[in-house]
Amino acid sequence: MNNPQAAGERGDELIQLIDPSGRRTPHGEFDPWVTDIDVEALRRLHTDMVAIRRVDHEGTALQRQGELALWPPLLGQEAAQIGAGRALEDDDFIFPSYRETGLAYCRDISAEDTLRVWRGNAYSGWDPFGKNMATPQIIIGAQALHAVGYAMGIKYDGGSQAAITFFGDGATSQGDVNEAMVFAASYQAPVVFFCQNNHWAISEPVDVQSLTNIADRSPGFGIPSLRVDGNDVLACLAATRIALDRARSGNGPTFIEAVTYRMGPHTTADDPTRYRDANELDLWAAKDPIERLEKHLVGLGVDETELKAAAEEVADGVAASLRKGIIGLEDPEPMAVFDHVYSQPHTALDRQREHYALYQEQFADTGSATEEGAR
Repeated sequence: MNNPQAAGERGDELIQLIDPSGRRTPHGEFDPWVTDIDVEALRRLHTDMVAIRRVDHEGTALQRQGELALWPPLLGQEAAQIGAGRALEDDDFIFPSYRETGLAYCRDISAEDTLRVWRGNAYSGWDPFGKNMATPQIIIGAQALHAVGYAMGIKYDGGSQAAITFFGDGATSQGDVNEAMVFAASYQAPVVFFCQNNHWAISEPVDVQSLTNIADRSPGFGIPSLRVDGNDVLACLAATRIALDRARSGNGPTFIEAVTYRMGPHTTADDPTRYRDANELDLWAAKDPIERLEKHLVGLGVDETELKAAAEEVADGVAASLRKGIIGLEDPEPMAVFDHVYSQPHTALDRQREHYALYQEQFADTGSATEEGAR
């Protein structure tokens, strides 16, 4: 078992296995964790990233076309999400923020179900226990507490699985994340904190939020950290495997800072040109995670045209299914707003349901109950 604190994560150096030019960079601590990743496995990782980038583009387009109320793009963060997602076992439980479309893809959650909540058709798009992935958390950092609580339950039950939570650099300034690390360290919970440092918390740059590397924070709680190149899918895969192995072995939590970049807006309601230098965007575009892996695969002898065509074919299928599914969704009935609020009957909710039903009856003769009730 490798000790994450001995993996060279201190300082400004990022752990990297594939550099931006596509060159494989040996790493004594990380290499043993990816010996099974051959050319075909790398191709699958490439296809995954291309597919979720297409889902992301579709989400943005659908919002612009009025089919979605909002969309949080992940453009540029594909390697961090796919690398971590493909490191997980089926029984590990994911606690995401609202941007983890790639993790949902790894859990075989349909793109339609991923977008359902952003259309306003449901509270969420899937059964968390059916996919071992919680639904998107909008409250910044709250999912870290949920993950630690679940991980403590795993430990008390004597389970061998782990919990993992994903959040951005901005969430590390929230009390919830810091409180979660206190509990995780105190109880040595089998949990992984995965921070996607995409450099911007809406319009707030990361260097304003943290004067040191974010990975430097968790050791103060007694949690070892890893700082990896978040645009390197292989490094993200290895780092997550190390952290998960540590959790499953009873050695407690690990914090991963995956240094990446949010190429698009915070959400489709945001205009990053108002606060972000175009030169910065160009700098990170040169580190694109998909192009990086393509260069590496071509260097291994894979035909570039065939590689891209195969990945695009999968992405086309996902996109077609997404559009057909999301546009065909029926609006929920007004009274459905009371469904699934509590797991058990609740008198206050029953009273609200009754009052709302009486309100709806006022429009029964006009046929406009649904429209008025929605207001």
